[in-house]
Amino acid sequence: MPLPASLANKLELPVVGSPLFIVSGPELVIAQCKAGIVGSFPALNARPVEKLDEWLTRIENELGEYQALHPEKKVAPYAVNQICHASNDRLMHDMDTCVKHKVPVIITSLRPPLEIVEAAHSYGGVVFHDVINVKHARKAAEQGVDGLILVCAGAGGHAGTLSPFALVREVKQWFKGTILLSGAISDGWSIASALALGADLAYIGTRFIATEEANADLGYKQALTEYAAHDIVYSNLFTGVHGNYLGPSIAAAGLDPNNLPAADKTKMNFGSGGNMKTKAWRDIWGSGQGIGQITDAPPVAELVSRLKAEYTEARSNFLRASA
Repeated sequence: MPLPASLANKLELPVVGSPLFIVSGPELVIAQCKAGIVGSFPALNARPVEKLDEWLTRIENELGEYQALHPEKKVAPYAVNQICHASNDRLMHDMDTCVKHKVPVIITSLRPPLEIVEAAHSYGGVVFHDVINVKHARKAAEQGVDGLILVCAGAGGHAGTLSPFALVREVKQWFKGTILLSGAISDGWSIASALALGADLAYIGTRFIATEEANADLGYKQALTEYAAHDIVYSNLFTGVHGNYLGPSIAAAGLDPNNLPAADKTKMNFGSGGNMKTKAWRDIWGSGQGIGQITDAPPVAELVSRLKAEYTEARSNFLRASA
């Protein structure tokens, strides 16, 4: 599937930086877009609600100025994530702000986002919806989304359990829109593998937490360089939705990462710690299984340059092997 017109010929690398609760702000998004990949942030990160308009204005102005000064560079569009959940009482107000700014890409999560799709399409925007299984993918496709983000086993934060070899190939049989693949993608070889499997874009989150521009605790960034896949714990305790978290952060909160109870959904609120004193994302750190490849926290521009070199090498190796 060709990329949407808003992305075609505007990317240095076929990558979308996923929206990271608390971590993604204007600094990270702007750096990602300047480096030639789509940068994104959750609308809920902009607090209070009036801050969203300020953030979008800043992002647009800085990217516009940078493009004017560097017309030879590919400056990627940005994206805003909307959480389509009953607990999000800001949803339509935030979407009105996105319509005002004609946000190029809207990323939606949880329930099928019909009203968001209609709003984005009203000005020519595109909508990518994240899903963890085929059932959810079909429901989103019925709402007219432009792309599906397949959140597979090993993805950081809220994630599914299906192998990308299963989910991508099954969805590709019937969905003709853009396919984004998420799950343990931390280097250029993984990006090349995602495209070889049939995805159009790689969707990367955890690797960008360990960058200079990310709004993350220094201890969080350091932890991502010290641990590996076996330190990741899959649980629904912290938000009521299953996700992958960094085990040492769970232990630091006084819990046994190897013996966690299931969530009491009657007491849980999406995106919070419910009745717990610790909070997901702030105290319990989300992380994908690809952290074994993370050894530093460089500026975004340096990281994307490195990913591009690895991606190019991986593609060259593939072409040599298939010759």
